[in-house]
Amino acid sequence: MREDIPLEEQPTIPADEWGPGYHLWQDILHLLSQRGPEGTTPLVRMASHLVIVLVAVLVLLISRLELPSWDIAQDQRAQSSTQQTESASSAEAGATTGQSSLVRAAVPFTLIPDRPRIDIITHTVQAGDTLYAIADQFGVSAETLMWANNMELNPDLLRLGQELTVLPVNGVYHTVEKNDTVESIAKKYKVASSEVIAFPLNGLNPKNPSLQVGQRIVVPGGTKPAVVRQVQVYSGPIPEKASRGTGRFVWPTSGNITQAFKPLHQAIDIGSYTGAPVKASDSGYIVASGWSNLGYGNYVVVDHGNGFQTLYGHLTRYFVNAGDSIAQGTVLGLVGSTGNSTGPHLHFELRQNGINRNPFGFLP
Repeated sequence: MREDIPLEEQPTIPADEWGPGYHLWQDILHLLSQRGPEGTTPLVRMASHLVIVLVAVLVLLISRLELPSWDIAQDQRAQSSTQQTESASSAEAGATTGQSSLVRAAVPFTLIPDRPRIDIITHTVQAGDTLYAIADQFGVSAETLMWANNMELNPDLLRLGQELTVLPVNGVYHTVEKNDTVESIAKKYKVASSEVIAFPLNGLNPKNPSLQVGQRIVVPGGTKPAVVRQVQVYSGPIPEKASRGTGRFVWPTSGNITQAFKPLHQAIDIGSYTGAPVKASDSGYIVASGWSNLGYGNYVVVDHGNGFQTLYGHLTRYFVNAGDSIAQGTVLGLVGSTGNSTGPHLHFELRQNGINRNPFGFLP
């Protein structure tokens, strides 16, 4: 055997007779012995290329992996879909066989509807309150608020700390008098007697709806006739050399309109700071100045000598007296909050032949 022959005595095979493996090995050695332009050996370059290939293979393998959480989510959706399908199939089967089958549906959100107020509350008037603002706050009409608090004569005049009764619905709050019956009350306020009996707060027995004198009951949907507010044009003697109005009115003070002209507020309120000057809207003469018992507090009335009068209410001070002749722009007093007022503002009325007119139609 060849193993028994010494190495130096073994025959030498010429290089041109070696097999392809020898030539391949010689080529590899030749490549490894070469150097690149940067002085690096092909071995380093091949190693870097090999690393890039390995990284690319790893990224590809990781991207094909499916995480367990994804499988669980898919399994849950599959189970939910299967359960819904089975529930629907059970419901259809129950309907087909005549058996009742209740399937509980998932309701993620609960909508709580607005429930109407069913009780009578008391509101304490605060600074800045107006009749219409309070009515809007509690979802009732200004008339309902006026009727429940006996404000027909001066519906627009409030005072701080005043307590107002607020009904839960639009209507009239009636105090039972002698000889009153449910039928007579319903007829008075133009509603059906059944509406008065059925209203829960009244606590009336449908079979025997008896009433007690002094008892207060709610008449839902009831109405009252409007009370016309009476004013009088000045008819006294006209002062000598009294100024006459031009018919072109100007704003009496600066500020924000806090309440406009409305059926229950036949004037405009101009909110301003206490002490702001109040000027005559047109020329004329003073027919009244001082304190008013009707809720205006300190007020001034100017007759313009052409059928128009203007009234300036809630003044903290006034500087004119009855009989004074004044020109347009004369300072009559200062903005205040006297009388029935919820904050400093000017209550401004404009009357034509004794009838209150909307000042917006006459001011620039």
